[in-house]
Amino acid sequence: MLTIIPVKGIPDIELGDNLGEIIVARLKDQGEEFQEGDVTVVSQKVVSKAEGRVINLSKVTPSPFASFVAKEAGKDPRQVEVILRETRKIVRMKAGHLITETRHGFICANAGVDASNVAKGKDIVTLLPLDPDASADRIGITIRKLTGKAIPVIVTDTFGRAWRMGQVNFAIGISGMKPIHDYRGTKDMYRHTLRVTEIAVADELASAGELVMNKADKIPAALVRGYKIKRGKGTGKDLLRPEEMDLFR
Repeated sequence: MLTIIPVKGIPDIELGDNLGEIIVARLKDQGEEFQEGDVTVVSQKVVSKAEGRVINLSKVTPSPFASFVAKEAGKDPRQVEVILRETRKIVRMKAGHLITETRHGFICANAGVDASNVAKGKDIVTLLPLDPDASADRIGITIRKLTGKAIPVIVTDTFGRAWRMGQVNFAIGISGMKPIHDYRGTKDMYRHTLRVTEIAVADELASAGELVMNKADKIPAALVRGYKIKRGKGTGKDLLRPEEMDLFR
């Protein structure tokens, strides 16, 4: 049985807050505790706030190019300036959408720069963590120190998808698990050899966690229980499709 448990009561996160400690404490308040095999899913937004990846747009001066892009895209030129600073390459710019490749290699809208659920009544945006895998590692290390259990951690962000409408949570940082279940070379139920099937289980777990991580209810973390993960070293970059294999670039 697969169970998804929201971590409730997490306060507004500020610079320097220890997310691992907060998650363990809030679970205890709920009468819950970590079990072996659990996976912790944590929103990028709280990770970025704890790590100081926050910018006040009032302190940003847009470049001429940012102002040009902002006019074309119908966006705040200050926010576009921040987006460009976080961008390795502009992939698409059309109908108000700005799709970029971040310095991490993620393809997403606005380089992951986001103003939602950051601060009330302020021109503040969050940036993606500098190293989401290291962020996941730090949370996992704290959880293990406090509970004695090695709990994989997935740091997530909400991305759109080629071919599909709507957005889902994707894994951008991973600790303590293999993010892909590779079925290539195995047999299906009719004994046919599978040749291309690789399941992005980290993304699936990230999306499962999102089902209870209601943005309006301040639930930026969840546990997914009951899925048999493959432990080992994995990173968010394992899920990135190389450009030469990407039909959309």
